Amino acid sequence: MTGSQQDVIDFLMRPETYGLPASAKVARTETHGALVFLAGDYAYKLKRAVKYPYLDYSTAELRRDACRAELAVNRRAAADLYLEVKAVERAAGGLRLAGAAEAEAPLDWVLVMRRFDEADLLEQMRIAGRLTPALMRELAEIVAAFHEAAERRPRFGGAAAMSSIVEGNIKVIETMSRVFDTTRIDALARLSWAAVEQTGPLLDRRRGEGRVRRCHGDLHLNNICLWQGHPVLFDAIEFNEEFASIDVLYDLAFLLMDLDRHGLRAFANLVLNRYLERTGDYGGLAALPLFLSCRAAIRAHVTVTRAEAMHTQAGLDEARTLLDQAIRYVEPVPPRLIAVAGVSGTGKSTVARAVAPALGEAPGAVILRSDVFRKRMMGVEETKKLPASAYTTEVSDRVFATLAETAGALLRAGHSVILDAVYGDPRYRADLRHVAQGAGARFDGIWLVASVEVLEARIKGRHGDASDATAEVLRDQLAKIQPPADWLRVDAARPVDEIAADIRTRLSLRA
Repeated sequence: MTGSQQDVIDFLMRPETYGLPASAKVARTETHGALVFLAGDYAYKLKRAVKYPYLDYSTAELRRDACRAELAVNRRAAADLYLEVKAVERAAGGLRLAGAAEAEAPLDWVLVMRRFDEADLLEQMRIAGRLTPALMRELAEIVAAFHEAAERRPRFGGAAAMSSIVEGNIKVIETMSRVFDTTRIDALARLSWAAVEQTGPLLDRRRGEGRVRRCHGDLHLNNICLWQGHPVLFDAIEFNEEFASIDVLYDLAFLLMDLDRHGLRAFANLVLNRYLERTGDYGGLAALPLFLSCRAAIRAHVTVTRAEAMHTQAGLDEARTLLDQAIRYVEPVPPRLIAVAGVSGTGKSTVARAVAPALGEAPGAVILRSDVFRKRMMGVEETKKLPASAYTTEVSDRVFATLAETAGALLRAGHSVILDAVYGDPRYRADLRHVAQGAGARFDGIWLVASVEVLEARIKGRHGDASDATAEVLRDQLAKIQPPADWLRVDAARPVDEIAADIRTRLSLRA
């Protein structure tokens, strides 16, 4: 601490400060940079009078500016939660809270927020087992929209920024050889620098394309809450532009890593794939292993610092696990290409999502779905029904050519891919083997089958989906499509977990 704030802290701990009865309770939580006072329906955040290499709150004016900056950056995603900045000033008989405009002699400043139930933090929901696929899907869409709207920051990011992050991580972790095995530290350094060298041109190109933006910067489960039934991003970094002006996929990587480290790779895979479907940002995926590794490495050395301060062995064990995770992210994994195909109603998309987390590098395979690509190509929302003219042979040739091209690029970048499409035309199926061979990847085709009754019932039960298939379309497919003889036939009438387990076993994928 660079100065005493005790009078202000004592004032903010009194229920009378907020017009509450003396019997009311004011709770307090603390971080290294702030104190948060929970009173009634609101939270009041006081910046600590501290100065670190990466932030400076040492004067009241700096704390005021930081509160204003935090209000501005967080209202982008959480306008309902972030309300205003107020002053703490002297008044007759003591201190009082005053509006920023009316304050005459402020001693300090607080950021006023709407209070939410701590049980609705996504981290608490994770612990309680309350996270769901639907929530993860919506979260991915919210993050995608947030990134698309974020301000471009071309002066930041690129290869130089990621080199600095890697260098900083290695330097800090090398000082922790009392915790980490030196051979593991050396492995992280070697693999990380190899990843930087390999992806450097891509990182610079993405900066030039506007993919470095004023992001959240600290996007993990403890900084996302459920508010009025929807996920809300809060507590974005305001104190350091370099921490938050980053590649959008580096921002997303923190959330993916956080889910993955808690054994929720399926959710991480779901978030990644839904984010990509909304943004189309497949071109940056070659850098994702580096982004994930850097996030895990940062979390590893931060965890050591906290564990040693609290004298907890469990924290040190967690840090070692995180370092191992950081290494695994940048260890090369041979990519594979799988097509999950079959007539409409066989559950291709559901099966693809169930298999994807087990395929390839973290957090699993990228799913390319023909229905989504077709809707994007036609410039409409996924759930908007297309006319028959969007399903001509000419249009379909373009859709499947784009799928093959995208799959090839991802395979060459080191990512495994699952293609989700009918693949009734033998020409399109032949293309897939060429794509895999060109990237030096293994290809496997899965053909899902089920009875007509099952297929029709599934099609009838669809809603809010990208597929436009009807029972009439299904009958036409059954009459015209000849299933491939050299693809694995899989009974799709079973529960999806059973289907996915069958496919993993037959293709020698991890559980």
